[in-house]
Amino acid sequence: MAERGLCSRREADSYIERGWVKLDGETVKLGDRALPSQTITLDRSATERQTAQVTILVHKPMGYVSAQAEDGYTPAIALIGPGARSATDRSPLRFSREHLRGLAAAGRLDIDSTGLLVFTQDGRVARQLIGEDSAVEKEYLVRVEGKLSPGALELLNEGLTLDGKRLKRAQVRWQNDDQLQFILREGRKRQIRRMCELVGLRVVGLKRVRIGSVRLGDLPVGQWRYLREDERF
Repeated sequence: MAERGLCSRREADSYIERGWVKLDGETVKLGDRALPSQTITLDRSATERQTAQVTILVHKPMGYVSAQAEDGYTPAIALIGPGARSATDRSPLRFSREHLRGLAAAGRLDIDSTGLLVFTQDGRVARQLIGEDSAVEKEYLVRVEGKLSPGALELLNEGLTLDGKRLKRAQVRWQNDDQLQFILREGRKRQIRRMCELVGLRVVGLKRVRIGSVRLGDLPVGQWRYLREDERF
């Protein structure tokens, strides 16, 4: 079910236990297997629950961690509340504490980085953004210090290895004299900072401005908004 994009694995277990999943028209139980040729359908109760799930976009400030609190730092989810909702949010949804239930970060940003961070209750969204087979682009503006040697920009685009594993092809180009644009399709820990170190650059500022087709836009630092129904990653 997760592989077909119907829901997350955790949601699949819950739906099956509730009798909300059918395989070729027959209700399934935990442990049943589906062949590629078979049809999996969800009961209306499951689809209604999915429709009610929210996805929230946060403009994470520096000094906040993406997920669990650590070393005295505040997690970015603490920003999500009625007081920090952006005035630019055009969603008709009214904030509810239920929107925090099961809300989890779909990806991460380093504590020293800022920009677009996604929180979601929807396992389909999480899988799309951080699943093993995710190919969703993430765009960053990266301010750097140092000089690039001849051929180093080509290495940033294709040719670097981290932790013994070759990186996926990136798109890296100069925005101006001290700022690079990075477009990645993966998210290793501190990947951009480590890539820059390998070619003699030091990152002094990093901001994520886009995930897929969803842009940070005019969302103010430290504020959040709902993902609109007409937006897709």
